[in-house]
Amino acid sequence: MASNPAATCQANGDSKPGGVPAARRSCGHRSESESDAGPISKSLARLCSRDDGERRAALEELSQGVLQCLDLDRHGSERLRKQTLLHLLRLSRSCPLQEVRERAVELLRTAQEQGVQVPRALASGPSAFIPAKEILKEGPNQDVLIESFLSLGRVDHISMVMAMHPAYLCCFLKTQHALLEMDGPLPRQWRHYIAVMAAARHHCSYLVQQHSAGYLEAGGEESWLSGLEHAPAKLRSLQTLNKLLAHRPWLITQQHIQELVCPGAEPRWSLAELIHAVVLMAHAHSLCSFVWGCGLNPEPDHIGGYSFQPPSLSHSPHSPAHSPAHEDGRHELADGAVEVEVLMKRMVELQQQQEEECTQEEMVTRFERERSESIPTAVVRGAPPDLVLRLVEEPEFRYEDFAPRGEQAPPTMRAQDYSWEDHGFSLLNRLLPDMGQLLDEKFQIVCNLTYHRMAMHEGVDTHTLRKALWNYIHCLYGIRYDDYDYGSVNVLLERSLKVFVKTMACHPEQTTARIYHSFWRHFRHSEKVHANLIVMEARLQAALLYILRAITHYMR
Repeated sequence: MASNPAATCQANGDSKPGGVPAARRSCGHRSESESDAGPISKSLARLCSRDDGERRAALEELSQGVLQCLDLDRHGSERLRKQTLLHLLRLSRSCPLQEVRERAVELLRTAQEQGVQVPRALASGPSAFIPAKEILKEGPNQDVLIESFLSLGRVDHISMVMAMHPAYLCCFLKTQHALLEMDGPLPRQWRHYIAVMAAARHHCSYLVQQHSAGYLEAGGEESWLSGLEHAPAKLRSLQTLNKLLAHRPWLITQQHIQELVCPGAEPRWSLAELIHAVVLMAHAHSLCSFVWGCGLNPEPDHIGGYSFQPPSLSHSPHSPAHSPAHEDGRHELADGAVEVEVLMKRMVELQQQQEEECTQEEMVTRFERERSESIPTAVVRGAPPDLVLRLVEEPEFRYEDFAPRGEQAPPTMRAQDYSWEDHGFSLLNRLLPDMGQLLDEKFQIVCNLTYHRMAMHEGVDTHTLRKALWNYIHCLYGIRYDDYDYGSVNVLLERSLKVFVKTMACHPEQTTARIYHSFWRHFRHSEKVHANLIVMEARLQAALLYILRAITHYMR
């Protein structure tokens, strides 16, 4: 594991976040008004310079530009535009460079004193579940966030929460950058639009807004965002795969692939284009799980993340359409220490019992028991915002248990018959060069990530717990490992943890604060974020295995 993730990100060249071309950074906004777009936008872009002197000069130019706008118009309303104000708000809340952050705060205060109606952030931090002080700590994670800002032009809430695990964040950013920005078979605006389509399946307005902005920055037509019917038929033809990948990937067959890529298909996808598209969709689906599972608040410059109105006692900044439910889910922690001790004891006992042999029939029985266990997840939630609903076909198509009681289940995917290591990795690398390697590195990091601690205990081997989490998620998706005893899942994963994991993996939009706070009540928030990362990556790999198996069958 890299000891200096930020240095690793930068050192690996143009295929990593450190190599993002300046023209593709989001420091500037293409919707900026003509009155302040010139010098102010250029100054905002230069804040991402790696040269300290140039960055200081850009700060001074930015300040002068803003003050000049305020002088040219007494009220500032015609000279200092909304996008500039929102950009300053974002810098004031999330920029990891202290001098930039403080200057943005100062400029907003000055504008307000001059009579400009300035925006305010509606949330106190990146997450509705995790206290801001737990996320915004000074330390090694700041190096990765600074590198992210200098490379990408912004630090979003996803990166701020993932920075609790810097080595993982670095790998995540490299992979996401390759998917969205590097050379590949799909045009850049199509990549973001496909991510928008995928995020809409899970009602994730956070990612819909983020990728809508990326789509417009890449030169996409704004009309496409008003509804799928405005997008090209070739993109619309992905809808069946999109809904299956998001909710029931085990139903994907070679027929679905053939309908898109075989000669005579109209519109026709090349295999390289299709593999790029499905990896983008699976990436966005799994990232929805992380966004909902960590209770991420809207970005300060997103709809639902800011207001130009002064705060009032009756105003509630969060709506179920934009951020996770905020009911008080915190429980008394009196029993928390006891729960940790019980879990520690069970882990030790399992490690001691590993040499005990179990018949294959019993292993299968234990797998089926876990797969068919009834874990309630349904929660009544308000309708998603229109910006999401207009991008979803068949919104009623949702996840269903892989093996409902009393029904004929689809055949189980045995990992020994089709696995990531032996099959998926090489196929993906062949069709989309280097992507298999990047994803494999990400899977390896999240599976091996450990700090040898658990709650208040140090020097703990958490391997059995991490493996139980990963295999339980694959079990929910119908994937079985012949050499794994699924009895361990029932021993190590308490019911409240299973509720959280199943909700996040299968119905992420139903995640609530109560579900988040109910499991591992004595654990650090960073440990819960680690669990979120495992769920996200295990879900991603499961979806990829089903789609890659279908492609393999088609290619035979």
